[in-house]
Amino acid sequence: MGSLQVFLDRFGPSSQAESGWLQNLFTFVHQHLSPCAGGPAHCAAVDQSAAGEPICGPAHSINQSASGASCDQGVCELSVCVVEKIQEQSCLSSSRPVSYRPLSVSELLSQQHLACVSNLSWSTNQHRAWAGEAELSLPGQRALPRVSLLLIGWLREGRGGEWRLADGSGSVRCELTCPSPLWMNRLVFLPHWNYIPHDASGRDQERGHLELIGSPELLRPRAEQGLAAGPGGAGLDGALSVREAAGVLRNRVRGQRVSVVGQVGSVRPLLEVAGSSFFFFCLVEDEQTVPVLVKDSNLWWSQCVCVGLRVCVTALRVCVLRGWRGNNVLCVTDRSQIHTGYTQHHTHTLKQTLEHTLSGTTHSQPHTHSEESEPPPPSPDDHLQMDQEEAEPEEDPVQSGVRIKRSRVISYQGTVTEVVSEGAGLYVLDRKVGLCLAYQPPGRRKLRPGDQVELHHVHFLYRPCPDLPPSMLCCCLGSSLRVTAFSRVGGASCDRSCPGDGVLPRLLLQNNRGVDQYLWTCHLASQLAHSLVPAGPHHPPLPQCVCLLSWKLSETLWTPRGPGPRDIYSEMLDQPHSCPLDQYQVDPCVPQLLSVSELLQSLSSLLPPGGSGLSRSQVNSALSWSCRTLTSDPGTGDGLRPRPLLLVGVLQLPSERSEFRQTLQLRDATAAVGCVATETREDGGQRAAFNTAWIGSLVCVRRFAMVTERFLQSEFPSCQHLDQDRFISHRSGRVYLQFSLDHLVILCPSVTMVTHLRMKGAEPGSDEEESSAMKKRRPDEAVSSSVTMTTLPEGGASLPCVTMVIKVESKGGVAWRNTGMGRDGEAGLELGFSATALLIGPVVSWGRDPRNEPMMEREAGPEREEKVLLVFSGVAARWFPVLQPSSVYRLTALNTQDPSVLIGSSVPGQRGAELHSDSSLQVRSDWRFHTLTRPLLLLHTWTQTPPPPVLTVSQVLDCRSEVVSFQGRISERVGLMARKGRAGHAHTGRHAHSGRHTHPGRHTPRYTHTPVQVRQGQSCITMQVSSGIQVCLSRCSSDYV
Repeated sequence: MGSLQVFLDRFGPSSQAESGWLQNLFTFVHQHLSPCAGGPAHCAAVDQSAAGEPICGPAHSINQSASGASCDQGVCELSVCVVEKIQEQSCLSSSRPVSYRPLSVSELLSQQHLACVSNLSWSTNQHRAWAGEAELSLPGQRALPRVSLLLIGWLREGRGGEWRLADGSGSVRCELTCPSPLWMNRLVFLPHWNYIPHDASGRDQERGHLELIGSPELLRPRAEQGLAAGPGGAGLDGALSVREAAGVLRNRVRGQRVSVVGQVGSVRPLLEVAGSSFFFFCLVEDEQTVPVLVKDSNLWWSQCVCVGLRVCVTALRVCVLRGWRGNNVLCVTDRSQIHTGYTQHHTHTLKQTLEHTLSGTTHSQPHTHSEESEPPPPSPDDHLQMDQEEAEPEEDPVQSGVRIKRSRVISYQGTVTEVVSEGAGLYVLDRKVGLCLAYQPPGRRKLRPGDQVELHHVHFLYRPCPDLPPSMLCCCLGSSLRVTAFSRVGGASCDRSCPGDGVLPRLLLQNNRGVDQYLWTCHLASQLAHSLVPAGPHHPPLPQCVCLLSWKLSETLWTPRGPGPRDIYSEMLDQPHSCPLDQYQVDPCVPQLLSVSELLQSLSSLLPPGGSGLSRSQVNSALSWSCRTLTSDPGTGDGLRPRPLLLVGVLQLPSERSEFRQTLQLRDATAAVGCVATETREDGGQRAAFNTAWIGSLVCVRRFAMVTERFLQSEFPSCQHLDQDRFISHRSGRVYLQFSLDHLVILCPSVTMVTHLRMKGAEPGSDEEESSAMKKRRPDEAVSSSVTMTTLPEGGASLPCVTMVIKVESKGGVAWRNTGMGRDGEAGLELGFSATALLIGPVVSWGRDPRNEPMMEREAGPEREEKVLLVFSGVAARWFPVLQPSSVYRLTALNTQDPSVLIGSSVPGQRGAELHSDSSLQVRSDWRFHTLTRPLLLLHTWTQTPPPPVLTVSQVLDCRSEVVSFQGRISERVGLMARKGRAGHAHTGRHAHSGRHTHPGRHTPRYTHTPVQVRQGQSCITMQVSSGIQVCLSRCSSDYV
């Protein structure tokens, strides 16, 4: 320990705290920075010496002596140098910073789990002011906490052009704003740095990294290299100008090496192609441009070259770049060096002049979009100017058509204020300008809120997507992005719109699409994340399926349009510049996705409160029931929004607590809404939905109508009192959708839907396009496994069961029935209905659930007219929406092999009376129905029953039949309150035969019993029904007329 004492004596008498601090520092240097300690630092130093480079710090003693005395002397000298550098940077002039302790790289990675900042030169007040300024500029973010740690090590080259800080214990990645090439392979002390232990999204996908917020202090600086010319005239003395280098490119001489001095005009992103990494930068002078290719061991230059910096590159050779029509480029060699210490003063400044153009200034002259009238794009060195020709006035989104526009190449400098989607490469600068990085390879470091960035050769787009900021900046392979100042905050960004591994950018790389389509797809992914994935503090990271679903849906809705495969060399090197971002499409009527809850909330305020000038009785009568129908497409009628709407959810049977027990439900993670669904018959007409394969399928509804009803019991004195709720004794409302299954896009098919699509494609005479669409949907089964919102449990596929095939002939309406069991104090009243079905065959036992597989021979019995009355009550009544007359189903009872459970029982006669009735079967809650469409049936079992004749209203008035089918439009509903007991008999009839805008017959709500008038022409009838849309009722008793 003699060297330790010598080290302590160098600083004279010290307090006990300072003496202990000096001893700890000496021990740290001996263990982690001394060549005697070995480890990665020692190995790297040996490699550096073998390469013929001067060695800095203690590595200088490696080749001189291996003796312990020499090693101790080197440790002592290095420790003294470290203390002097620390003392120079410390804010304490009269004492040593004993609160700071040295930390090895391995300790930093293993012990520091929170993002932090260390700045030796700060006082406490300076740090507080720094943190307050950071939090004030970014509300909701917390400034990085301060730590008192010292980092010392060698700056080394890592994989793929990384800079790393290494000591004897390990290495950590370093991010620098604009480092000097002279720092590489030097022993440094870091007085100012941030440490981020994870990526910006908070997911530990990689180890942490350092951010150097100040220049490092070099320990034992080496002598500067001379300016003499190297071999072949490749030194600094014989450096060529850019104009002279351009002549060398045109007249290639084999074996020639040149040095070039020039200003960096552009820096291209680092790419990895076929296992080889490289990047380009261009030197410019006047109108001349020379591209330089950097690869292999010089990739770390990518952080040293900045646009506007004047550099000298030595030992360059001329090479032929295959695949680029320009052919010749300058390429670095093993002897190449880059020098930035002889530059002229960097006077290029970027000013943010976007403020005045985005402040709402209007323009009297509209901007035309013909190619001839467009002004030439500004040069890369111009400031970002948003004049009248760029800031276009907003036009009417309903009347405006789709337009193709050209982007402009500009430069911009700003601050990241929001991370919209890290995985999709979307950010917001200065709270008003969008930034898209998806057309560039992902960087090692993800941007964080508070980062100051400088963009060059970036494309400016105006209103490419109505859901994102109007002004968008998009980077291509010809653009450069540089972080000029690292963020002062370290909070993890909330990124639920796309996984951090970049699913959407990878899909964009595989299927090149327009930037406007990509931006809309990214927004769609964020909307799907909100509507499909339950929110919560303990929810797992967003699954990739949401991004895959958004991409598939955008492919379905958008016409394929893309510039074709990208030529990376032309995109980076061609003059004039050409890339996929040159053109984009502006469509103000792009569809808008809403969650079910957003739809319900927006519709709740659409009902009119009443009219002025009405009497008291007229006001209350008008408010007792009101209805309004809106369409999802504003181009076809009254729309809810100025843009077409989309809904995505899972089709389900109604739940036991559902308001609509007679309709299907469309459910997402936010809410559920009742749906009146129709589908196309074979003759081209419409009928009520009957295929159970839709249940459990994730679908997108492209076109639908929204019906809102409100029921109000009030005693308003006049229309002037409508804002006073004290005159309302009862209020309620309901919202439901109407759509055709032809307007649905299947995103994730259910298991039974896969079978249905497969058999539909195999049906003789089917369209080839349907078969190809089915083939495209098959791979999506893997995607559907991540979406767990299904109605029916799928685990019953391996359970034994018994089944029988039936054909529904008639169906009654849903009504309150006395089941004989008290429930919720309602004397046994439960909602239920009954249906009469024809038995196609006997009861069959299965080892597993056949679902909707093709019908087997053993399921078909001899022709007979045996019928059964199916009774549905309670939970079983949820099958009402999909059981339709003339349709064939497979009724399945799971987890049993007893055929008697599906055999109906007859009603016994009393006192010798003979009863002519069908046997009845009480449907249990766990039984299932699977629709068997025509391709699934045996040929001799399929018979087409002609539908019953549908009468007009005038024909019904003259009809004497007990049961009729008629159609008409509900013209009026008369408010009439009924008692609760009477409501049990108030239903609209037996069945609703669907038309173009149809609605299944439904019972009147329990709190009302309201007659309506149905008209057709001059004829009118009054009946009990509770809908306000066009209906087509069948098998209604004529007693209601």
